[in-house]
Amino acid sequence: MASAADSAWITKCAKELGFALCGVVRVEAFPELTHFEEWLARGYAGEMSYLEDPRRRNPALVQENLRSAIVCGLNYNTDFPYSVDAAAAKTSGPRGWISRYAWGRDYHEVVWEKLNALAASLRERFPEPFAARAYADTGPVAERIFAKNAGLGWLGKNTLLLNEALGSWFFLGVILTSLDLAPSRAPAEALPADLCGNCRQCLDACPTGALVEPYVLDARRCISYLTIELRGNIPEEFREAMGRHVYGCDICQDVCPFNRKAPVTHLAEFQPRGGNAETAAHVRNGAEANAPGERRRPGHPFAGESLFEPRLEWLAGMSEEEFREAFRGSAMKRTKWKGLVRNACIALGNIKLAPGAPKRGPILALLHRLAGSAEPAIAESARWALGRI
Repeated sequence: MASAADSAWITKCAKELGFALCGVVRVEAFPELTHFEEWLARGYAGEMSYLEDPRRRNPALVQENLRSAIVCGLNYNTDFPYSVDAAAAKTSGPRGWISRYAWGRDYHEVVWEKLNALAASLRERFPEPFAARAYADTGPVAERIFAKNAGLGWLGKNTLLLNEALGSWFFLGVILTSLDLAPSRAPAEALPADLCGNCRQCLDACPTGALVEPYVLDARRCISYLTIELRGNIPEEFREAMGRHVYGCDICQDVCPFNRKAPVTHLAEFQPRGGNAETAAHVRNGAEANAPGERRRPGHPFAGESLFEPRLEWLAGMSEEEFREAFRGSAMKRTKWKGLVRNACIALGNIKLAPGAPKRGPILALLHRLAGSAEPAIAESARWALGRI
């Protein structure tokens, strides 16, 4: 087995690459994985059939001769208001909400690049042949379970990994390896305590009741699932509760006490794409509001637009070609064009556009056009929005 000094060196390298957290754990049949089968049996995964992969419940199936996992956390909490604090600008029409993690460059790529750089460093430290593969939310790996058992935090009532100092605004990635590494947490050392206590803020704040009990999420009710993973029509029972969310949801994190003073990052990769005067006014400490190479220019898909509180009229009016151009290299590709337009229609239906309200005429005209779309989910959502307005 490699020494504790080797594991400390790995953590040091990870921090130099920008990771806020790093831990090493021996890969085992972690007890938390035994509950996953029951969760699936309840149907809580919805249409996410990829979660049924048996490798998620048995890490030994993921990689041959698997012994250790290096778990890293990368802070993405930019210096912008939370969804429960932000007031949507009214001057240029109704605005939507995109989950914080999707404002900038695709996090899969950012984390994966850093993990691969760390894996390359391992080759220099350990000369013997070994296998190592990095996953950044891209494989059949329960990253939160690995992270908890590596001592990086506890699983909160909102089911996310919580760290006392960082809250939950961080991406998790793992390197699975055949190296026999010393765990960063000694066998006799207790796991981080669950500090959620009697707090219920995440459960009580969830608009759709997706947190059916502490530590249990019914994904079928979750706004993130409804706006990203679900294809076809969104059940009407959840539409009003979705409010202005068009991609993902941050509410259960926004209200978490451990996130109220969470540190921020000024990494350009995680700043909102686009940028305009209204967006810039929201930046508290002078953080750059434009990702590299995305400054406004005529004809650019983000000319005058931003992924922080984006204009719903802009999102709903996008063509499929404009969607591909705007969200190249973005995690938002996952919802696909018809999913985003569908979501924007529902958000417009939840905005109170009284007669005489700014942009009411153009928005009604746009919804009437979309009501005739060849895409059933778009057409149905536009008709629903028109009925609401």
